[in-house]
Amino acid sequence: MPNKLFTDPKHFEAIFHEAAIGILVTNAQFNIIQSNEYLQSLFGYSESELLGQNISILIPNHLKNRHEGHLNQLNHQPISRPMGAGLDLKAKRKDESLFPIEISLSHFKSDDGMHYIAFVSDVTLKRKVEMELILRNQEINQLNESLEAEVEARTQALQNTLEKLELQTKELELSLQKEIELGDLKTRFVSMASHEFRTPLTSILSSAALIEKYVQAEDQPKRSQHIQRIKSSVAHLTEILEEFLSVGKLEAGKVEVRPDTFSIDEFLRDLITELDGMRRPGQEIELQLEGLLGDFVSDTSMLRKVLLNGLSNALKFSQKNVFLKALKQGEILSIEIIDQGIGISEADQKHLFERFFRGGNANIIPGTGLGLHLMDRYMRLLGGELQLISALGQGTTLRIKLPGIYAN
Repeated sequence: MPNKLFTDPKHFEAIFHEAAIGILVTNAQFNIIQSNEYLQSLFGYSESELLGQNISILIPNHLKNRHEGHLNQLNHQPISRPMGAGLDLKAKRKDESLFPIEISLSHFKSDDGMHYIAFVSDVTLKRKVEMELILRNQEINQLNESLEAEVEARTQALQNTLEKLELQTKELELSLQKEIELGDLKTRFVSMASHEFRTPLTSILSSAALIEKYVQAEDQPKRSQHIQRIKSSVAHLTEILEEFLSVGKLEAGKVEVRPDTFSIDEFLRDLITELDGMRRPGQEIELQLEGLLGDFVSDTSMLRKVLLNGLSNALKFSQKNVFLKALKQGEILSIEIIDQGIGISEADQKHLFERFFRGGNANIIPGTGLGLHLMDRYMRLLGGELQLISALGQGTTLRIKLPGIYAN
């Protein structure tokens, strides 16, 4: 059974006039034929003022041409649709003031032609709230950006702090390691020094005591023998101290390369002469020169220390002859010191260039364990290479490659 509320025309008329939204009806020419009280109040017109007027009186002046095109299109293809959702539409009041609106359009056809219905809402408050929301969102976004920037800055600061702490930790670990190494070096130094100094000092003391007893003229040969022992012991002590001083200077970075020009042939022959006192009876240093070596430019002081160390080691650890070979290879001076001595084990070869290290089979022969370490450091300063090839019981080859300039 039909509901009488929606069959009585008076009920529809009441709904039309009492609706809380503006409603107007136009004919096919878009002239207003009916409007409700809410729409009249919205635009500031009376019912009679709107009746028969074209809907264009409600359109802002600057939009009338565009709106006319929309109306013509609507006349050719009538549709029902909402208008203004998401758009900034405005309407014009009687007093020419503009206000934002949203419109829904519909249409119907009757005996006297096409009619259009417009439902108009004033969205001033809505737009105001939307604008406030936009502003609030912008503020929130700015706060978020500021917060993100602050978080990023603090995170970066924390990262920097952590990196500094990590660096400080590594520095402390390195310092601790150096302290441990220094302590170990001091222990090894004291042990080595007490052993190495004791022998020559004992020899000096005993020789001095014996010299006092030789007071007769016929005792002169014995006195000379002990004087020579004292000189030899003093020279040995001087050599040990020189090695200690050299290590200290190298560690402190106080050693500079001072190149000069010298004859390779004469330089090597002088070294051999200088080591005459170290040779055992029947032991020789055989010099082998290959190619026209000529004059060479390098630091003779450093090179002398390197070769003296290498040759003295070869003489100490070998009963047989030692070979000293020099060869010109382009702009490289290649020198080899070859002995036929006790050799060095593979395990010991890994540590030979460390300070105070001595091979397991070398403890019975006097030495500080600094020779090869000093040689390695000097060769680095000279920009050269130091290579050691050895095997137990088969001797050792010390190979030096030194860049420099041949003067001729």
